[in-house]
Formats: sequence, structure tokens, C-alpha cells
Amino acid sequence: MTDRTDHISKKKFMEELERYRKGSISRRHFLRVTGLGAATAVLGSTMPGLRPRPAFAGDIGDRVVLATWPNYHDTANFDAFTEATGAHVQVNVFGSNEEMLAKLQAGATGWDVYVPTNYTFEDYVKEDLIEPLDVSRLPNYEPAAFDPRYAEAGSVNGKLYGVPKNWGSTGMAINTKHNNGKGISSWKEFFDITMDKFSGRTVVHDYQLTTIGSALNYYGYSFNSVDEKELADAEKLLIDVKPHLFAITSDYQPPMRNGDAWLTICWSGDGKQLNTDMPEIAYALGSDGGEIWSDYYAIPKSSERKDAAYALINFLINPEVNAKEVLAHGYPTADSRTFDLLPDALKNDPIIFPAQELLSPLEFGAAVTLTDPNRAELMARFKSA
Repeated sequence: MTDRTDHISKKKFMEELERYRKGSISRRHFLRVTGLGAATAVLGSTMPGLRPRPAFAGDIGDRVVLATWPNYHDTANFDAFTEATGAHVQVNVFGSNEEMLAKLQAGATGWDVYVPTNYTFEDYVKEDLIEPLDVSRLPNYEPAAFDPRYAEAGSVNGKLYGVPKNWGSTGMAINTKHNNGKGISSWKEFFDITMDKFSGRTVVHDYQLTTIGSALNYYGYSFNSVDEKELADAEKLLIDVKPHLFAITSDYQPPMRNGDAWLTICWSGDGKQLNTDMPEIAYALGSDGGEIWSDYYAIPKSSERKDAAYALINFLINPEVNAKEVLAHGYPTADSRTFDLLPDALKNDPIIFPAQELLSPLEFGAAVTLTDPNRAELMARFKSA
């Protein structure tokens, strides 16, 4: 048996192409599943992201490996970086911060830059997995330009380990045409409708923080709870819900777009992307809780291409480049320089920049949730049930 793909349907090809364009899958994965590896040279003229690049004769080498989230970048910016430096950006996609931590603990990831979330930094520093940043190598970084609410987690014990990428919320997206044109606005509604008329059509994340957190919010508990009784209640709900789920995955856009799924736990940028392309898909925050978060660019200690890592981060936090990122992925920026470059329609978009009162019930993820054994075991039992 081999990994070679002899035939792929048109529908599957277009789904994989869309995932590649949005940065959900790597170039290597796209070529393998579509069977296009041998045709790369032919396609290069029409799909620049697939074209092989020669090594750059400068200092940063011919590639840089970025570990990030699905649907989280403007791939045209990667092409521009390659044109400017000769270094190809290889994208690896992960589904949770737990997965990222486990891979770094295991070693030999090959990553040069990664995108951790606010609550993870204490553990990365404690385990000596993350590189303190030399700001002299990041001339585009201006600390005063960043909203401290979405920047402060990147510093631990007075040292800078991460520069802000963007921030967002974790809510829910629903295809309203299957709900009499109506949205929903609470985690109680989310799970109740899943076990009723949306049975078989709901996606939850492959990510304990958000999936367990949402189940905790159903009962009015804290999104970050590690209380054993409260976790037991959340587990019972998730076990009851599981037979009614379409999937457990953090790459939920494809089934929402093709109609296999009608409801999903959703990050706000994905909610914006879905709503833009399919207005019947509405994004909402939970009135009973949820998550507000900030993500960062950081460098793992294990990186073997640190010159390339600094070059990529510095390129991506350039305000003009970052504005293109925001336009592509729909997540709000913490950088006032970038914000000033955005069109008014985006600045006033209620999904990207929701009203403060809607953000009030939300919580930043707590560091304890990343390594709490009870939450990890709960998620494992849920997935295996």
C-alpha cells in the first residue's frame, strides 16, 4: 500500500484546494492527497504557492517552517516573503495548543515560528521550550502600538517571548436556513439544539479548552474551571451530545461550507470568513460565557533557522502586511498602526470588533487548563466514547 492518490473527485479536489489557499493544510499535504506532486512544475505558472523556489544566496536559507492554526493567513503574503528573501514558507497546521505543546515536548518538530495562545506562555517558559526574543532583530515591532490586553501575555518574568499576531473570540456559527432564519446566542441553546433538530449536524473542536469550556458554560460554570464536580457535569453533557455530533475537529469550515454541518464552535475570524461567503451562516458570542484570546508569533528553542524565523515574524508584523492578513482572515488586530490602515467597514464590523458588552461574559484562557490532568483525561474519554 502507498500514499499515492490515483483518483480524486472534482468536489474533493476543490475542497482541498480551498483548504490549501486558506492555509488549513500544507503544500505537501495538498500535493499528496490530490496526486499533483508530479504536476507541480506545470501548475507553478498558474499557482505560485506551489512553484518550487531556488535557495536564496543570503543569510536566512531557503525555507522557514511556520506552525499555525487553520484559515489564519493570507498566503499571498507568504509568496511575497519568498519573493523578497528566497525562503519558502512551509505551513504546518495544528488543532489545539495541547497538540502544539506535546509536539514541542517530543522534540524535532522542525518548526521555526509558531503561534501560541495567551495562556500557554508560562508553561513554555517553565519547560524551556521557547526562545526569548531579541527585539533588535524585529525592527517592525513597536510595543507602544499594541493594546496591552492582547500583548502582555507574551512577556514572562520581564522577558519578551511572543509578539502579538491578533486577538479574537470563541463563539458559535449556525446555518440559519436550517433554523427558520434564526441564530442562537447561548451555549445552552447550542447543545440543546444539537441533541434535537440539529442532530448529526454539529461540530465541536478537537481542543479541550474550547469544547470543555463551552460545556462548562452550559451550566453557568467558568470556562476555565478545573473543579472536579463541575468537570463531571461537563463530561456528562459531552457524552450525551457525542452521538449527535457530525465531527470533532478544529478544521470545521469545509463541512460548514458544503452543508454537511449546520452548527459549530467557531473562532471569530472563521465566523467572519463563513458569513462573508455564506451570509446565512451567523456568528454569535455566548451570552453565558466563552473565550476571548490573543495569539502571538514566537520562536521555539528547537528552531534550526532562527535567522529565517526573525525575518518572517518581522515581515508579518509590518503594518501594511498585517493589514492584508486581517483582510484575509477576519481576526481583529491589537496593533493600532494596522488598525488605522483598515477600511471603515471592517473597523465597524460586529463580528470582528464586537460591542464591549458582548465581550464582558468572556474569559481569557487560564494557564492551569493547558496541563490540568482532569481536563486532559475528560477530553480523552469524550473522544473515545
